[in-house]
Amino acid sequence: MIKALIISDVNKKSQRIKSIVQNKIKKSPLKKKNIVIVVGGDGFMLKTLKKNIIKSKLFYGINSGNYGFLMNKFSEKNLIKNLNQSKLITISPLEMKVKTKDNRIKKSIAINEVSILRQSRQAASLCVRSGKKILIKNLMSDGILVSTPAGSTAYNLSVQGPILGLNSKKLSISPISAFRPRGWKGKIVSDKSLIKIKNLNPQKRPISSVADNIEFRNASLITIKTNKKIKFNLLYDSNRSLQKKIKLEQLRRETK
Repeated sequence: MIKALIISDVNKKSQRIKSIVQNKIKKSPLKKKNIVIVVGGDGFMLKTLKKNIIKSKLFYGINSGNYGFLMNKFSEKNLIKNLNQSKLITISPLEMKVKTKDNRIKKSIAINEVSILRQSRQAASLCVRSGKKILIKNLMSDGILVSTPAGSTAYNLSVQGPILGLNSKKLSISPISAFRPRGWKGKIVSDKSLIKIKNLNPQKRPISSVADNIEFRNASLITIKTNKKIKFNLLYDSNRSLQKKIKLEQLRRETK
């Protein structure tokens, strides 16, 4: 009998769902091997993926949080059927390298986005490059986001960034509350781009750099690129794939 590893958040709802899933799997066989069932919300899924960077694992999320964009809806009745018929989607994360003002180098990966945020009451002053091209010489703002297609419907959508198709091979660069120039809406670049964000005034205008939920403070230079060597294999119910979720969000935006 094929077994699955079940990982859940610590809250009561997640623990209850985990118990139900365990009992269901004991009674009914699974067709797929190397499945990790993750019970929780999007944040818990992101943490779990980062702790398990193993190509052979298949991650099936069950939502016990609020929105759960990266997760599947829990169905006790159809659980085994949904698991056996789930569809595979493979995504690669962003790799963030941060140089701090005291010249320390810190690294992390981001599945949704890298957020550059002002660290004080002063607006951030940022220069943004994509490869050798300067996208903007001096952006005065609360910060800036670099988002993957999978993350384009998360924080990126909240700051009016573009929604990217999962197979678009693009990244979104979106300002957060741009003060000057007010009209700058950001850019869409290739996922092969090497993005560099420089703090033009680290002493007076400190910034932090956040990879999903991992924060490094007092950043002076942030380098961001897609790490194609890392691949996360996500499973989605056949009638509710990640592509369909993204397209639904695109339709909602267009009809507003």
